Amino acid sequence: MSNVSGRTTTDRASARVAIFGGVYNNHVSLAAVIRDARERGATELYCLGDMGGFGPSPDRVFPLLRDAGVVCVQGNYDHSVGNDLDDCACGYTDPRDNAFAQISYDYTVARTSDANKAWLRALPPSIRREWGGRRVLLAHGSPRRTNEFLWESATSDAFLRRLLDDHDADALFVTHTGIHWTRELDDCRVVVNVGAIGRPANDGRTEVWYSLVDVDSEAGSLRAAHVPVAYDHESLAREMLEEGLPDEFVETILTGWWTTCLEILPAKERTRGRY
Repeated sequence: MSNVSGRTTTDRASARVAIFGGVYNNHVSLAAVIRDARERGATELYCLGDMGGFGPSPDRVFPLLRDAGVVCVQGNYDHSVGNDLDDCACGYTDPRDNAFAQISYDYTVARTSDANKAWLRALPPSIRREWGGRRVLLAHGSPRRTNEFLWESATSDAFLRRLLDDHDADALFVTHTGIHWTRELDDCRVVVNVGAIGRPANDGRTEVWYSLVDVDSEAGSLRAAHVPVAYDHESLAREMLEEGLPDEFVETILTGWWTTCLEILPAKERTRGRY
């Protein structure tokens, strides 16, 4: 649990907010996360982008997002799919990572409707809010670059302070890496990577993760916690096999261990995984 405190300057009522990212076509986990967040009392839901990629049946996520009133940020995948670009602009550098990313992207862009592509094109690259008297910024990878990876082990406090200074924020929420973490800085500011709900966090667990933020206007604070959510991952795996997606993707869903997109991981994060 993290805490950011300050003066009570917001006119927003105290509330609980859910923030997630990296849907990756996983309509099954998306439905489970929305349900879990509502049951826990979340009155606002935010998605930090990357609706597509990795999983099956892209168009199944959009009705869920709209029906739940989820406010969405545009991720790199969303920009590429929405504009029918050649690749996902994920930011990978390794040939194997890029090869699997291309399979995922080609599948997704070919199966996303024109109407949903138009919706993706119109999403904002970031969203600003004031919660608990704090200036809050929601982005995909980082506020300076959509596909920037902010890893827990490779991101210093000094860099995060500068990032917050440059973008006039007290609290920053991002995704893109697929692994959740929180850094509470000594100047009462915080950076939260909410992880991804489209696939496990390379931890040997089949659950996915999102973040709940409690906003207290009277205390002038916000508090963020990471929440695991179990879902019917076996049914998703069956659908992935039926759609002809790579066995490597299916293995990740069934085991909780990443089999692809590994080379981008810093050493500390990679040693936590199986591969």
